[in-house]
Formats: sequence, structure tokens, C-alpha cells
Amino acid sequence: MGILLGFAPFILFALLSGISISLALWLAFAAAFAIGIRDFLHAKIIRLLDLTCLVLFAMLALYTGFIQPSLPVQAVRMIADIVLLLLALISMARRAPFIGQYVREEVPEHLWDAPAFARMTYILSAVWAAAFLVMAVADSLATFQQYLSFSLDVAIGLVALAAAVVFTLRYPPQFTASR
Repeated sequence: MGILLGFAPFILFALLSGISISLALWLAFAAAFAIGIRDFLHAKIIRLLDLTCLVLFAMLALYTGFIQPSLPVQAVRMIADIVLLLLALISMARRAPFIGQYVREEVPEHLWDAPAFARMTYILSAVWAAAFLVMAVADSLATFQQYLSFSLDVAIGLVALAAAVVFTLRYPPQFTASR
């Protein structure tokens, strides 16, 4: 369940971006800050996803607030999706899927070195990367090609997020039950 808390700023941003991009960005930044500081004070660590969300939403909020307020909401959504897609892909390429930092909290320590555990973290990271890719493609089609309406773009993004959330909630318990 900790992973969903890690994605809370992004999910909050995705849900609120249709209402107000500024509100969505500042609330996502506030959520990322609250989550990051809570974990840092408790465990003296800052997870890669927490740090990425904190920096991403701070930079986007400042950029759209002070430099280019007219940036289309789909473009802002696309930037956020691409940054998170890169986070997932780079962490997997470095052989340290970002999901592992969260899954370790839910899986007994004696399983951390198991090949099946590594496979699970790659699978979960790949599922989130796929969701971010779907969202980025939908946002780019809505921004640059105008093939998708804003409401269809948001709907596609929410379905991709929901699918990743459902998979994330169901897959790790199956892993631990089989061990």
C-alpha cells in the first residue's frame, strides 16, 4: 500500500488537472512534500519516486505559474507523464526498479534477495511505465495532433492509472502468498 502513497501526488495531479492546472500542480507538490518529509523524519530516507515527484511538481508549478502560464494542460500532463516514465525506465535499466523501495516494506526481508522478488519489482515497475507511456501518448495526441478531446485524454489517463493501481494492489499479495 506504501507504493500508492508514493504515487499519491501524481494521482492527485491527474485527477485535479482537469479542474485547474495551478491547483493540481501546487496540491501535488504539497502532497509530495508532505509524503517526502514524513518518510524522511521517520526513516531518514527519501525515495526516488518521492524526490522525483517533489522536484517535478515544484518545477512545473513554478514554470506554469511564473514563466509560461498559457502552457496547455495536456502539455503539462505530458511532461509529468514523460518524467515519470523516464524514472521507471532508468531505474529498471540501472537494475534498481524504483518500486523495490516500496515493495520491501510489504515483503518479508528473507525474500528480498530471491530472483522472484527482483522479477516482481521489474514487473510492477514495467506496469507503471506502461501506464505512463499510455498517458504520455494520449496527452501528446491531445496536445499536438488534437486527435483526442481533453475529456477523452483524461479518461484514458485515469483508466491507465486505475489499471496500474489494481495490478499493484493484487500482484504483491499473490507473490507473498506463493512463498
